[in-house]
Parts: sequence; C-alpha cells; structure tokens
Amino acid sequence: MPHVVTQACCADASCVYACPVNCIHPTPDEPDFLTSEMLYIDPATCVDCGACVSACPVGAIVPSHRIEPKDERYLQINAEHYEDVAQSPVRFPVDSRLRLPLAPISAPKPIAVPGGGDIRVAIVGSGPSAMYAADDLLRYPNVRVTMYERLDKPFGLARYGVAPDHLSTRKVMALFDEMARNNRLDIMLNSEVGRDVTLEDLGREFHGVIYAGGAGSDRRLDIPGADLANVASATEFVGWYNGHPDHMDRTFDLSQRRVVLIGNGNVALDVSRILTADPDDLASTSISPAALAALRRSKVEEVLVVGRRGPRDAAFTLPELVGLADGGAHVAIDPDLIEAQDIGEIDDHTIAAKLTVLSEIAQRAPGSGPVIRFGFLRSPEQLTSDAAGSVAGVTFGINKPGPGGIGVESTGRTETVEAGLVLTSIGYKGVEVPGLPFDHVRGVIPNEAGRVVGDNGPMTGVYVTGWIKRGPSGFIGTNKADSAETVSQLRADLEAGLLSAHTEPPRRRPRPFRR
Repeated sequence: MPHVVTQACCADASCVYACPVNCIHPTPDEPDFLTSEMLYIDPATCVDCGACVSACPVGAIVPSHRIEPKDERYLQINAEHYEDVAQSPVRFPVDSRLRLPLAPISAPKPIAVPGGGDIRVAIVGSGPSAMYAADDLLRYPNVRVTMYERLDKPFGLARYGVAPDHLSTRKVMALFDEMARNNRLDIMLNSEVGRDVTLEDLGREFHGVIYAGGAGSDRRLDIPGADLANVASATEFVGWYNGHPDHMDRTFDLSQRRVVLIGNGNVALDVSRILTADPDDLASTSISPAALAALRRSKVEEVLVVGRRGPRDAAFTLPELVGLADGGAHVAIDPDLIEAQDIGEIDDHTIAAKLTVLSEIAQRAPGSGPVIRFGFLRSPEQLTSDAAGSVAGVTFGINKPGPGGIGVESTGRTETVEAGLVLTSIGYKGVEVPGLPFDHVRGVIPNEAGRVVGDNGPMTGVYVTGWIKRGPSGFIGTNKADSAETVSQLRADLEAGLLSAHTEPPRRRPRPFRR
C-alpha cells in the first residue's frame, strides 16, 4: 500500500533523499519546493518500502492502510495532488518518475583548502536553520563548528515556536539533539554576539561566520489604539505558553469573553487552538505550567481569527487547517463569507482543498464550548478602549475581492467587534545586526545565495541562512535546503582560498544542555 504524508510534515526533505524510487515531491531541486505547503507521495510509484517512514524526523509519514481517522483526509488530498500533476506537465515533467534516486551514495571527502588543516566555522543562533547548516558542514571530516546561542537552551523556534500540542512536529528536536552530539560541534549557551563576543572576534577566530538569527521581531499593527492594554502580539503569547525566557513572565487577561486574533497564518491558528483547548488535554504536553494554570481559569468563549483577504488568500497552510478542522476543535464560519465560485474550477490544488475544508466547516451544526470563528475580508482600522484604558473592541473596514479576484478593495463600510484581548499575528521581520548591512524594507540581511552583500559587494567570510536570509517563509524543514545553499557558498570560498582564520580560538567549555 502507498504511504501518505500527514499534517506533521516539516518539509526537511529527509524522506525525499531516502526514497529509492523518487516518488516524493516536490524535491529540493524542483521550483515549487520552497513554496509548497507540504510534500506528497506519488501513489502510482510508491513501492511501500518504508524508507521514508524511518527517515522522517517528525513521524509524519504512515502507510495508507494504517492511517488514523483524524488523518484520513490526507488520502484524498494526496491523490488529488497527483491528479493535478498529471494535467500540469510544466510543474513536473512527464519523465520525472524515471529520474535516478536522489539519495547520496558516498560520504563527502574533506574540503580541500590551501595549506590543509581543520576548518573552523562559527554559527550565530541555534534554531533550525543553524542546526541544518551545522549538520551539512559536519559531513566534512575536517570541519569544526562553534555555535553561539543567546538563550540557555538551543533549537530556537523548534523549541519555543511550535505549539505544545503539536507533539509530532516537536519531535524534530530529537533530530537536533542527535546532531548536537557530534563531538566536532560546540554549542555555547548564554552567549550573545555583541555582548559576550563580537562579530569582529568571530571573523578573526573562524574561517567563516554564518548568521542564523531568524526574524526576531513582529510587524507592528500601525493603527490607533495599538498601544492599549490587553493588546499584544501572538508571538509573545506563543512564547508565554512555551516558556520562552523572554516571555515566560508575561500575563494575559483571559477573563475576557472574546479574543480577536488579527491575522490568519499558522501561528494564529495555533494560538486559537490553545485558547479553546481543554486544559486537561494540554496537561501532558510541554506547555508552561504558568500558562496551563491560567488557561484552567480562562473565561474565553470565542476566538475570532480575522484576515483582510478572502478565503482563497488565507495565510494558513492546508495541513494546519486540516489539523484544526479534524482535530476536535469547535470551528465556525459564516457561510456567506465562503466564495460562491465552483471549487472544481480552481486550478490551484492547494487553494481548492482549503476551500473544500472551509466549506465543510461552514455547514457544520453549532457545537458546544469555546469556538474558533473565522472572519474574512476585514481590515483593522482602530482599536477602541474602555474607561480604564484597556482594549474594548476592534473596528474593521469591510473589504471585497478586487478585480478578477486579485487583492481586495474597501467597500467603505465598517463594523466594530467587542473584544477584551487582541493578539496581532501579521508577520515577522528580522532585526538589524550591528556591523552587517540590513534591508529595512524586507527585514533581511542582503545576500546572494547566502553570501552577505554590503555596499561594496560580497563580504568575505560572512554568510547568512534562515529567515534573516530569505524572510519569514516556509517551515522548519525548509531551512535544510536553504542552509545547504549557504554552506555551498562557504565551501566554494574555502576551496578558492578566500577564507582564513587568523588566530586560534580561545579554549571555551560549552555549557551542556539537556532536553
């Protein structure tokens, strides 16, 4: 029986390289790998060998005859994807199934550098992009990596950004733990670049420096009332319930009847699910004890998740929506907000599948308990306050789809929704790094395929990977291909004799960590 990829897919493509018949797509060398919301297994080619099951770091792949009821929808999603592929030869060539397996067949040889000797690379950060970059570098036996992490625990968003009830996705930390056991990798915890060590120091001590600092701030909601009490970012809320050191001491007023989430990406869906979940179901997860205690006292009855565009352009991914819809949460949508267009006429398989799920939700009978309600075509214009200076409501401008369904246009009408807590989830942006160039518009460090580019061209020995390289896009596993690109640039510069370390690194004792 063919295998199926389910919601937990992290898209790191380990399964692609393990597959002996090249039946998992898109692969990292196909143009839509970075934009695809998940991977798909071709049922006509799969030989049921199970290699992908063993390779998957998050347990997302299962044989179709063993799939759990909550994941059965993926059988149809997977099959419909390959029906679309058969009709779209531009995306996947007809002979794609005849290509050779992608699995590497030999261990890499040492990187050849003038003068020989060991190569020392510093990586700033320890999140997914940093770990994948280190893993790629450590395939070469003459490379040593020192990683600098500001916090007292490693792995960044894999630890502090994944919802505690997404147990499968959190398994990726076991993969990172295994990577961290390499005796040629030192992880320096509680070590902040700029405070404990400078970029100039790293440039002298190491052949190359890879900055993998992620996108460490939220895009601000720039409307009147955004600074009222009980208005915060969803990122702060996620950090709070995951016990992030920067946010674990925060408090959120959950005595309110309605919470409004502005933005409808995956983070917004995670937050809405946690706010409405049965605390007893969360007790066995890694959720912060303080957050669990607060959720047990919660009076929240409704979480309104609002996006300025229509359902076709919702920011959440298909797997996240399916997990919410089929995972037991009480979800509701006004049927009038679902577009009337025949789903069968939509060319994009992923959009059609999303609209199918949303249409099913819209037809459900009302449930009991706290509800997650989707709102579309609404742009926040103002936050109103009560007498005490806390948020009391959100005024939305009502939109309509633009010409040809592209974008949105204002109708000139507004509506005000009562809300005692507002969380914003409208995107992330990178933070400027002293000593490195910065693109303030995109919120990234300017680069060419990972090489940092300043006013005078590429900067020797300085590289970037992850969200600070490409912007906040993709999933945990997307960083694997991204980091591989960066490492390939560093390797090319090493082999060209462009990089050298001028001083021996001082002896440091990395602080050990345990999960």
